Amino acid sequence: MILNLDKNFKPFASEQEIEFQSFTFSGGEPHIKINSNFDLNQAVTITHRLNSFNDFGLLILAVDALKRMNVKVINAFIPYFPAARQDRLMIAGEPLSVKVYADIINPLQLNKVTVFDPHSEVTPALLNNVEVIYNYEFISNVLKIIGKNIKLISPDGGALKKIYKVSEFLGGIDVVECSKSRDVKTGKLSGFKVYDDDLQGMDCLIVDDICDGGGTFIGLAEELKNKNAGKLYLAVSHGIFNKGFNEMNTIFERIFTTNSFKDFDEAKVEVIKIEL
Repeated sequence: MILNLDKNFKPFASEQEIEFQSFTFSGGEPHIKINSNFDLNQAVTITHRLNSFNDFGLLILAVDALKRMNVKVINAFIPYFPAARQDRLMIAGEPLSVKVYADIINPLQLNKVTVFDPHSEVTPALLNNVEVIYNYEFISNVLKIIGKNIKLISPDGGALKKIYKVSEFLGGIDVVECSKSRDVKTGKLSGFKVYDDDLQGMDCLIVDDICDGGGTFIGLAEELKNKNAGKLYLAVSHGIFNKGFNEMNTIFERIFTTNSFKDFDEAKVEVIKIEL
């Protein structure tokens, strides 16, 4: 049984859905009422895209409601785990945000918590009973569209280990290592480097987990062109794109993402939906 808290996100298309009603009180608190017209002895998987703390709250309330209905086995599918980027302390005064979210999830004692392409190994290390879905099939589907005669681009050291695993899954596609510098106080990016002297006109696919403002990819694209890259493509598992697509659409031949975070106008980005 599936409880899709976001009614536009249905990754388990073949599973029977549980009906519910939800709303937000005038004070801002989420509320849910789950219909009990299903076999309470069956396992229930809750799915939700967490775009706000209220979304997170609705997920927690749904778990509590199911437990009070005596559902014994409860799973959660959280494709974009919140605050996964805040997985280390950079400067004094900041929280370790990903641990805060994990510390809220773990006491719920869920049977399984599934996340898609977490930002780093910190998220699965903090979560109990975690299952990770890697980005291998997503990138494989991207290459079915643009072709495999391409180089995979690792935008920074944090992505490098993950991209080599993607390459291995795909049969050994060439990986180009890159790096950048970030001012931890201001967030400003600089010092983009591509560790390949001449890309010889080869098309390049930058692979990463998250695109928020896009500064990393815009800065890196310029350096790739300086190293004689051919067509540039971008594939990110979790598309936030808070600054839109205007500049990136002039740089990248095509941009790919999933529906893990939200839905998009597919004229601007090509969405490969998560289907389990």
